[in-house]
Amino acid sequence: MEKNNKLGGHLALTAAYTIFGFNIVFCKDIAISGVISPIALYSWRAVVAAALFWGISFFMPKEKVKRKDFPKILAACLLGLFIPQVTFLIAIGMTTTIDAAVLGSLGPIFTMFIAALVLKEPITFKKAGGVALSFAGALILIYNSTHSHNGVDQTHPLGIVLLLINALSFAAYLGIFRPLISKYHVVTFMKWMFLFSLMISLPFSIDGLIHADYAEITTRLFLEIAFLIVCATFISYLLIPIGQQRLRPTVVSMYSYFQPIIAMVLSVILGMDTMNWQKGIAILLVFVGVFLVNKSRAAVNP
Repeated sequence: MEKNNKLGGHLALTAAYTIFGFNIVFCKDIAISGVISPIALYSWRAVVAAALFWGISFFMPKEKVKRKDFPKILAACLLGLFIPQVTFLIAIGMTTTIDAAVLGSLGPIFTMFIAALVLKEPITFKKAGGVALSFAGALILIYNSTHSHNGVDQTHPLGIVLLLINALSFAAYLGIFRPLISKYHVVTFMKWMFLFSLMISLPFSIDGLIHADYAEITTRLFLEIAFLIVCATFISYLLIPIGQQRLRPTVVSMYSYFQPIIAMVLSVILGMDTMNWQKGIAILLVFVGVFLVNKSRAAVNP
């Protein structure tokens, strides 16, 4: 049963972070278009995800959340949804997709140390080696890929700062809130997460929602925004807690290394990049690193 639980966790995370890999490329296109502000786009994500999670919950057995857990869910919302998503949506317009992939690769390192401090998850030689291997693979892959988007390669220092905040915030979410997530069904937890998220974002996004240039949204941009809202928000955040419940935080965070792989594969398919032996080695290093971290000793069984 434990092996089946772990397999389900790995499958859920593979799907979620594959979606995130596509999302890096799509978010860059949306940011360049300028048709909608980052905070307004975030609110659309929160509106749709909250509606879907609450809608599904009406067809499930009722689960009551303890009053003392609501402040914790609010904190989880800030660290796992609001801060990382908003900083990413703002930063992707100031940086390249390569910048986003590089700094996103720091997430597992942050998570490993946070999990060690908060959950007493040991930093073993095998775990540290696995993180290092995957990090090296991600860097090789990133620096052997195209370093521009539609011929544009401009990076603003604020974008780099925001991407660092993004990686650190989501790492804190993965490293701190696993016990809370494990207490409730995924749908129960996420419906409150996105409701709080919507309540936080609306005061900042009303003007952007009203004045967004919806008439300028092309079919391609509409499909990319729909993918962002439905797949990279609702589906991914349905799947990630499944992985969090079944696997250790550092293992969960290691799947962020899938993002540059997927972004590179998509770029090759779209003719924006090419495949070579260096990238093949890089991808192998990423998967070997994930394997080592998954096999490393944990303080407690997940």
